[in-house]
Amino acid sequence: TSAACPMRAFAFRTHSGAPVTHRAAHKMGAGSSRGSVAARASSVPEGLSDGCKGAPVPEGVKLPILCGEEVMAPKKHGTTDTPVQQNLRWGCEWKTADKICSFNRHYAEFAGYWATTNFLNEVDRDGETTYYDSVTGKPLFIAPRGRTMEAFLKESKSHGWPSFRDEEVVWENVRCLANGEAVSTAGTHLGHNLPDKSGNRYCINLVSVAGRPV
Repeated sequence: TSAACPMRAFAFRTHSGAPVTHRAAHKMGAGSSRGSVAARASSVPEGLSDGCKGAPVPEGVKLPILCGEEVMAPKKHGTTDTPVQQNLRWGCEWKTADKICSFNRHYAEFAGYWATTNFLNEVDRDGETTYYDSVTGKPLFIAPRGRTMEAFLKESKSHGWPSFRDEEVVWENVRCLANGEAVSTAGTHLGHNLPDKSGNRYCINLVSVAGRPV
């Protein structure tokens, strides 16, 4: 574990009652829970569990576009200038969103959280959807691009979080740190880059991209 990214993650409880985080979900399969995860979580405060780390970005790559720690420097409201918007899309909870977006570098909503919101009922199944920064309202991702909506949803369900590819990122407003943390240029924590055989895969908290355009 690198000092820049402690192995901690904000987590919520699955239907089975066990907290699941990015690292745990990717080891076990999103949405599943086992005794080892519960045992590991028993030593930490309620609602928290260990695990969540992006993949280090190799030198010389074109994407993701990197930034330094100055983007996430303390501001008026945690790492952002203002709190998250009050009326987030898809019924995302404000308190959860504000904690993850502005006062956090490693925590995550629980695996499958996005599927418990109104997202699947409201998202456009026939065209692209723009995902806006929950703090600033600036566009961060546009999906699906280069694939079908069915493929986007299948991949997101498989991993437990909305999963975006390079061509779906609005790079004007999105950056990654060298340790793989995905952030907005305004200092909003978004999630982590966890590449697979198909390339970069940005594993993103829905509460971070549930904003409304401004």
